[in-house]
Amino acid sequence: REAAEAGTGRFGRHVYAGYRGLAELPWFELSPEGRLRTAVELPGIIDIHTHFGMSVLFAPELDQTARTPRVRHLLDCDGTDPGCELDLDVYVNANFTDAMHEERSAEFLRGAFGRSEVQQTHTAANLLAEMDDVGVARAAVLPIMLGLPFGDDLTRQWTAAIQENGWGDRLLPFASVRPGSRGALEKLREHAAAGVAGVKLHPEVQRFFPDAPEAMEIYAECERLGLPIVFHAGRSGIEPERLRKYALMRRYVPAVAEFPGVRFVFGHGGARDLERAIPIAKQHRNVWLGLSSLGLRQIDRARQALGPDRLVFGSDWPFYHLAVTLAKILIVTGPDTGARDAMLRGSAQALLAG
Repeated sequence: REAAEAGTGRFGRHVYAGYRGLAELPWFELSPEGRLRTAVELPGIIDIHTHFGMSVLFAPELDQTARTPRVRHLLDCDGTDPGCELDLDVYVNANFTDAMHEERSAEFLRGAFGRSEVQQTHTAANLLAEMDDVGVARAAVLPIMLGLPFGDDLTRQWTAAIQENGWGDRLLPFASVRPGSRGALEKLREHAAAGVAGVKLHPEVQRFFPDAPEAMEIYAECERLGLPIVFHAGRSGIEPERLRKYALMRRYVPAVAEFPGVRFVFGHGGARDLERAIPIAKQHRNVWLGLSSLGLRQIDRARQALGPDRLVFGSDWPFYHLAVTLAKILIVTGPDTGARDAMLRGSAQALLAG
């Protein structure tokens, strides 16, 4: 159904040959080296949703200073010439083929038990270079604490890399703790003292219900510490069926209702549950919707329902190129530069400033 409806809205059909194909749009061009970059002046974009490569378990820490000729995004649309078919009017993971999904799963295992060539391209240095290409001034970097027996301290690794390399003016380290795990509150306080800008929680991956008592303890501590929370919210459609129960939108209501002093982001705008996320955000002013992964019509629907000031730019790098969400916002906002600037920068500024 999603594929059949793509291109039927007011924006028409927007299908491109890979990320490089976005250079067909008036806001982008290719550099002499073939890198996609912006061709117009934009406000300094704030990306509220990025990651580095997930080196956990036996994997050695990534060299975050390493540059590579290109980034091998997990949706590696520029891995072939011409690039893979990239449809901007569907939820972004609908662009994965079955073979791509299998490779994505295999890639995680390679990254956990050894050296992953793909993961070696998911470094801070490569992220910063891509940010320079498309006008992203700052990016929140979101680790996920998986609950593994060892090799599961991405918050410490990433925060240290950002601080030791002097990237703190552009990269904002977030923390992750696993609700219900031993010492979760103490770890959260330690991360806050180390200078993190917020907290990332992923109910499906971390296997907790957002309204569970142990999760509510985390929100209470975030309220005391003044830290915003970026949730993975809603069902994306590619997770195992058994995990979807953790991300049902009704489970997020007690969190945002009982902690009005906490700023919450519903990452991916509630994903494929956008229509259930919108009423929650309408009722609770402490909720913003992240725009990573949403299609053109979904972004337009969120803008019409909530206004641009409640929507924040997110890319989910290195799953996807930074320009994917950027292109969608530029198409949806068109000549409305006020809405454009709010969605690219202003709303995230307000979120981070408290």
